[in-house]
Amino acid sequence: MKGIELVIKIGSMALIRREDNDIDYNIFARLSSELRPGMLLVSSGATEIGRVDYMKRRGHALSGDPEQNKTDYSAQGQAILMETYRRFIRPEYGVRQVLVEHNHFNDPQKRQHLYELLQRCPAQGAIPIINYNDCVSDEENRKMELSALQQEHPEAHVVECVDNDETAAVVAELVHTRQLILLTSTEGIYADPKDPSTLVKEIYAPDAEKLEEAVRNWQHHCIGASRAGANGARAKLEYALRSARTGVEVIIAHARHPIAGILSGKVDCTRIGIR
Repeated sequence: MKGIELVIKIGSMALIRREDNDIDYNIFARLSSELRPGMLLVSSGATEIGRVDYMKRRGHALSGDPEQNKTDYSAQGQAILMETYRRFIRPEYGVRQVLVEHNHFNDPQKRQHLYELLQRCPAQGAIPIINYNDCVSDEENRKMELSALQQEHPEAHVVECVDNDETAAVVAELVHTRQLILLTSTEGIYADPKDPSTLVKEIYAPDAEKLEEAVRNWQHHCIGASRAGANGARAKLEYALRSARTGVEVIIAHARHPIAGILSGKVDCTRIGIR
């Protein structure tokens, strides 16, 4: 049975036209039109799109507690995010929203349930769209749950998944995909973030140990992030390494490029893997 062959993750800022403080419908339309059964999309954007929508309707941003604001924006933006994808994905394909939290990956039974759900999608002509369930996730409770898990299973790697780069890496590992594309607002990883000519096009190594050495080296060049609260290129490389060590080829590319062009190697990007 054909399973998930490609996992794609797109970041919040790649879905927004910053100069206009509005949704970038061109990105939505191009990406959505390329999605097919056998592909899985991990999409950020609910919180940022909710903020944009709230400001359009009310004329100002929310004030008060930043964590509560994030919750409220996310709840408002999630419906818009999914409606926009549904508008542009080919009508013969189903679209399935999958909202996840850390416990869906740290609990073996929930992880298996999620795996089976995702693996049924290709044969049923459906495209799963995954996002972290920000609007019902409380930071204090999450930290307590994660701490309890780490104490209970000190030998295990506990997954947090608040960052959708981590979610994409964990999902790629879960469904045993061959490739993971991380779509961003840059062309990839740079030796000098201020100099576009220093794009690092390949980080390959013959084995997992040497690949980790190479990635750690490039992480020293990574500074800054696209928005407040984001972890930036350093964290993106960390999560990419997690996938690449299991045999997944990870590609970090600009969201304006077609998926077909990224996979064919016709556009500039950063490729990470073992070979």
